[in-house]
Amino acid sequence: MKNDLPTTSDLPLTRLSAAQIASLVARGDCRAEEVLEQHIARIAEVNPRLNAMCAERFEAARAEAKAIDRKRVAGEPLGPLSGVPVTIKESLDLAGMASTFGIASRAQHRASADEVHVARLRAAGAIAMAKTNVAQGLLFYEAENPIHGRTVNPWNSERTCGGSSGGEAALIASGASPLGLGTDIGGSVRVPATFCGIASIKPTPGRCDDPGRFSVPVGQQAIPSQVGPMARRVEDLALALEVINGGRSPPSPGHALGDWRGVSLEGLRVACYADDGTFAPAPAVRRAVREAAGMLRAAGAQVSDWTPPDARHGMNLFYGILGGDGMALLRRRIGKGPKSPQLGQLMQLAGMPRGVIQVMRKVLRAVGQPSLAAGLEAFGFDTTAHYWELVEAQIEYRDRFTRALDTAPGGPFDVIVCPAMPLPALLHGTTKDLATCGAYACLYNLVGYPAGVVPVTRVRVGEEVGRAASKDVVQKLAREAEEASAGLPIGVQVVARPWQEHVALAAMAAVQDRAEYS
Repeated sequence: MKNDLPTTSDLPLTRLSAAQIASLVARGDCRAEEVLEQHIARIAEVNPRLNAMCAERFEAARAEAKAIDRKRVAGEPLGPLSGVPVTIKESLDLAGMASTFGIASRAQHRASADEVHVARLRAAGAIAMAKTNVAQGLLFYEAENPIHGRTVNPWNSERTCGGSSGGEAALIASGASPLGLGTDIGGSVRVPATFCGIASIKPTPGRCDDPGRFSVPVGQQAIPSQVGPMARRVEDLALALEVINGGRSPPSPGHALGDWRGVSLEGLRVACYADDGTFAPAPAVRRAVREAAGMLRAAGAQVSDWTPPDARHGMNLFYGILGGDGMALLRRRIGKGPKSPQLGQLMQLAGMPRGVIQVMRKVLRAVGQPSLAAGLEAFGFDTTAHYWELVEAQIEYRDRFTRALDTAPGGPFDVIVCPAMPLPALLHGTTKDLATCGAYACLYNLVGYPAGVVPVTRVRVGEEVGRAASKDVVQKLAREAEEASAGLPIGVQVVARPWQEHVALAAMAAVQDRAEYS
């Protein structure tokens, strides 16, 4: 496999975790200014190849770094992230910078203030260097839009870095940023993490809500988008999550955040599955789940096979709820402006009447395209009554899901280990036909469980073809994603019960400590 990631060896600070950097700065073993300059140099080295950064604030960041160094010399207290350079997903407001969501009509937008989670990160001493590229409208698994173009995977430029928080993942994986913030309504911090080989976590809905104003309509509250940290190390996710949560016990109403270091894996009940029935996983994905389960078992956990109930039904509920308005509002906001092909196709399908969709499904099945036909099941509805019915069905499915976790042999389960995506990083442009790959991640937005991703392994030679040749377009594209994929990162998804992010983080840390990923 072609490896596009530079291997510069003279920038050691860019190889450190955010927690390590904060500790070095606090002790005076290095200056915040020095840390920042090395990360800016790394961005300058990798970004021409990646196109992951879409806007920078280097001069302002330099002033902030100098101020932190002065505070340390003066003996003033420092925040838990003081001196740590960070990057921010383009859609999250950073004062004075644009949040376009990849929509051309917003190119001149400038934020008047930081988004609340960005503000908390900066108040803790983090230094915002830049904003990173996204999928247009944050609605597909690539980082590509008409304003900022396409971001490529740091391990192979022919592959996507994932989306919608793809620019974040690409910069972090390449050592250009130790920590960043993304958002996740359907896998948008988890899919880029597994494609690029980093860690991320989506909190429980209600903990770090993101309004997502120019993506899925803010009035859609059944599946709220979450702001989530992204980093190379699980300990950094835990540190950042506590910061953006407003502390362990935040002043605003909500559930306290537990201490992940205090979680014992001895006797932890772990449910494990590699195939949820929506999309057959690649061999390397199956192996990664099996290995991660083995690592948790070695740490003392009780691991049992389990399968979520009717995940395909859950997938259809997810897509039906997010597209409940037929994407009318997003279509209005984009207007006659340019659209990425992935979003254009999605909007076209979402706006078709149900009768037309049904005819299309019959035709697709007749011409040997059952996967495409199945992927259209949720389309063709745009009434309030239907949306309300979907939300009722979502509540029923959540109850069913919880009962399955509580009553299955080996349960009640504390943690679930499963794929984040059934395939390695996809080839550019294919996500418009491979959207149903996202069902593994979307399920946990639907049921409202916190879910993280931790890198486990890379595709091995001999694992590059996991399915037979087929005229089915979806299966053909999946086979192409598997081919020539040796060396690409594979992560696993670790899920916990609502408000138990610390349990997921503890299990993720145990896997990362034992994995041979590098």
